[in-house]
Amino acid sequence: MNGTISIPVQDRTTRVLVVLMLVTAALSWAAMIWLATETYRGAPPLPKSMTASDGAVIMTRGDIVAGKAGFQRAGLMDYGSLYGMGAYFGEDFTARALHELAEETVAALVPAGSDETASLIAHKRMRELLHGIDLTANPVVVAAPVAAAIERVRAKLIRKVRDQHPAYGYTAALSLTEDEARATADFIIYSAITTVARRPGTDISWTSNWPAEPLVENRPDSAAMIWTVVSLALMMLGIGVVLAVYRLWIEHGVRDDAPTAVLGTFGPLTDSQKALGKFFIFVSLVLLIQIGAGALIGHYYVDRESFYGFPILDWLPFPFLRAVHVQAPIVWIGLGWIATALYLAPRVGDHEPKGQRLLVNLLFLAVVVIVVGAFSGSYAGLKGWISRDWFWFGHQGLEYLELGRVWQMLFFIGLAGWALLMLRAMAPTLISLLRLPDLLSAFRAEHLMWYSACGIAFIYLFGMIPLTGIGASFTIQDFWRWWVVHLWVEWSFELFAAAVTAYFLMAIGLVSRQLAERVILFEWILILGSGILGTGHHLFWAGEPAVWLSVGSVFSFLEVLPLYLLVLEAIEQRQRIAKDRDFPYHLAFMFILGSAFWNFVGAGVFGGIVNAPLINYYEHATFLTMNHAHTALFGAFGMLAIGLIYLALRHMVGDRAPWGDRAGYWAFWLYNIGLVLWVVLTFLPVGFPQLKVTFERGYDAARSLEFYNTTLVWQWLRAVGDVFFAAGAVLMAIDFIAKVSGALGWRRTSAT
Repeated sequence: MNGTISIPVQDRTTRVLVVLMLVTAALSWAAMIWLATETYRGAPPLPKSMTASDGAVIMTRGDIVAGKAGFQRAGLMDYGSLYGMGAYFGEDFTARALHELAEETVAALVPAGSDETASLIAHKRMRELLHGIDLTANPVVVAAPVAAAIERVRAKLIRKVRDQHPAYGYTAALSLTEDEARATADFIIYSAITTVARRPGTDISWTSNWPAEPLVENRPDSAAMIWTVVSLALMMLGIGVVLAVYRLWIEHGVRDDAPTAVLGTFGPLTDSQKALGKFFIFVSLVLLIQIGAGALIGHYYVDRESFYGFPILDWLPFPFLRAVHVQAPIVWIGLGWIATALYLAPRVGDHEPKGQRLLVNLLFLAVVVIVVGAFSGSYAGLKGWISRDWFWFGHQGLEYLELGRVWQMLFFIGLAGWALLMLRAMAPTLISLLRLPDLLSAFRAEHLMWYSACGIAFIYLFGMIPLTGIGASFTIQDFWRWWVVHLWVEWSFELFAAAVTAYFLMAIGLVSRQLAERVILFEWILILGSGILGTGHHLFWAGEPAVWLSVGSVFSFLEVLPLYLLVLEAIEQRQRIAKDRDFPYHLAFMFILGSAFWNFVGAGVFGGIVNAPLINYYEHATFLTMNHAHTALFGAFGMLAIGLIYLALRHMVGDRAPWGDRAGYWAFWLYNIGLVLWVVLTFLPVGFPQLKVTFERGYDAARSLEFYNTTLVWQWLRAVGDVFFAAGAVLMAIDFIAKVSGALGWRRTSAT
């Protein structure tokens, strides 16, 4: 260890930034709590019963709630989507049911073969009947033609979820009985009704007129246009303000004192640091699993019945592959950050706690058990092998939160354990930096890195609401789901990324502590002020109140600001590094620079554009969303995780074994080429025509198999990007294994 390090006290600018950060956090969370109560009040009501005009019961609240459970249990959110939430492979169940409900109502109103005038009158009457459904009534009464339409749509849905449909790439819901399938159909029909039935006292539906559907005249209202314009204006204003503040206050007056290079020398490894080698290898293996699942998913889009003649549908159904594909990055990215933070902790704290190696090994064992258990349970649940306890051990059926509740609980315990392990190692430094009664001194770079780690664990709790069962309302449960999915990425992950990146630059001697801490705090202010309320851009169309349209659009656009700042910082630091030929962390910084670039492009540019309400109305859950998801998740956070791992590996290898950057550089460029090829050969060529179809013919048409059949060439071309990306992952895995074995002497041991 390095011994005692002299740390300069905070300057006035830094202390002002701490106060602003605390105020921003308090205001943002207070607003989020208020909006949560509004979401509960404004969610579509679950009627006690829905009846026909003659009093016949069509469905009850119990049927709808049981149907929501069936929808999750069958993994339908990983085959298609509901309110646009879920997979983009199959249909959007809400949009398809709405379209069929409109068609069947017209059919019940006018005899087949009627003239055009009668058809127009029937269509007008259909819209009046559907718009006039009052979901706040008890019971909800629907006209006879609508009741007849519901019966016919229900019958179609029961057959659809219970039967095998190879041409549509659909595996029969083996986990559902006939009664459960009927309830699932009722839940889907209810969700479709919420998209057309009007909120009391307004002319918009419970989903703000989403999805686009010409038959029922669903189109965006004026609020979408207004808030799109306002958001664009505020984003441009915000960029100017951020640059001015950064140049005039953040950089101004920074001391030129030489930074303390905590990682400037290699030195001996602690026992816990040696134990982390297997974490890095495991990260690369889970990434390969994700890529394998993704390649098979991509093949499904062009050949839904087989994999070059192999009946893949029978063995690897699409919902399972997608569950693996979206869960794996949470595992390997999170584990990359966890392992790197644990590696840095003894250096940060200048302290190796007793028993730390044992606890690190136990954490690794827990991770392996959770990953194997979650993936196995997901498969068993979808296959119907787990009946009564599917919610606890099987496939929970919520996108990104598919793992059963037991595995979720264990995952949270693992995250909390990680934060505690970091605290054990970093405690001496954290305490030494604290100057009581001056509480502002509790916000130095080391403190902020640990606080963000705690935030990653804390936010995961909200994905387990309600704790012991499924939620009755999809709108409410999806609200809490986005607390995890969005706030992990745009809040706790961003906070951690800003803290660890700035600390890394400080620890290797590139920037002073004063500048590093100012930058962290400034970025945290921007992240807290935009990322928390920016959750709202996911809450436009799933039944949440209209207030989210304004809040979500404005703050989502402001999310671009910290990303833009991160790019500018990365470029500036890259220029500093270029002057230092002895800089040992070139490879690690290359990935961090790539992360900054894709964070801005994938999350900022691609994400900012599709989050504009007027665009999002038509673009929601199309290939343009897939474009944003891939470039943002891997490009921004995946590359950062890899960069941090290479940072730890470089320090781990030190002078103990030869070090080479070549394999890592090749992996970096192969990853980037793969990302670019996905964008230009598949995501955009499919996404823009899909956007056009949504605008002209409605969302249901844009998500149909008929549309996807017109894009087969572009879907095949996705394999080109897959090849480059997979080659990078294989090369990186080999490089990780070689570097860990060299650092820990595995190769020398095996040679002897």
